Amino acid sequence: MSKMINILRYVSVGAVLLAGSCAAPFNDGSALSNDGTVNHPITVAPQTVDLKLSFSAPDAGLLPDDAARLSDFVADYLQHGNGSLSVSVPAGGDSAAAISYFGERLASMGVPRSHILVGTHEVTNGDSRVDVDYIAYIAHTAPCGDWSKSLAYTASNQSSPNFGCAVQQNLAAMVADPRDLLQPRTMDAGDASRRTTVLTNYEKGKVTSADKTADQSTKVSDVGAQ
Repeated sequence: MSKMINILRYVSVGAVLLAGSCAAPFNDGSALSNDGTVNHPITVAPQTVDLKLSFSAPDAGLLPDDAARLSDFVADYLQHGNGSLSVSVPAGGDSAAAISYFGERLASMGVPRSHILVGTHEVTNGDSRVDVDYIAYIAHTAPCGDWSKSLAYTASNQSSPNFGCAVQQNLAAMVADPRDLLQPRTMDAGDASRRTTVLTNYEKGKVTSADKTADQSTKVSDVGAQ
């Protein structure tokens, strides 16, 4: 009987040791995570986007190449800009006329007048170009390419340092507005006229959904149809 008890005791001890060998190793915070978003977080930070344009007089306007660059610049501002669009012209001479020219031109391109800031600056090193800039948020991650660990030896069963980096880089490059990664956008107000129509139909016991055309009507399958 005592021999059987000793055997069971040894078996129990062996089971405990075996279970301990399968347990997850202690993580002191220096180990890599299996989540690529933790190892390669996306950072969103403000950055000044700047454009310099040659300008002589309002009558002459902008050169064709500069006009095209300004058009693309304003389009980017309207999509990604944060805050005001600043215009700084060289001080002296025709600065007032230049400010008026760019203010009107930007307004005609869709920039709200309340978002246009104008001013002057002293010419340095002979650079008399007009400076247009705005603040945009840029999303980025640290560079990829950390192959410091051999992928042929994975006894620790841990992710490689480069795991998930490419996905994070692509996400940072593709996100339309990096500000969305900081906080959600405010919701637009609902359509009051549509809400009134739905409530009126509901009160009258009518169908509240919109009518569907023949092109919008579909069915999953004809199987079993007689």
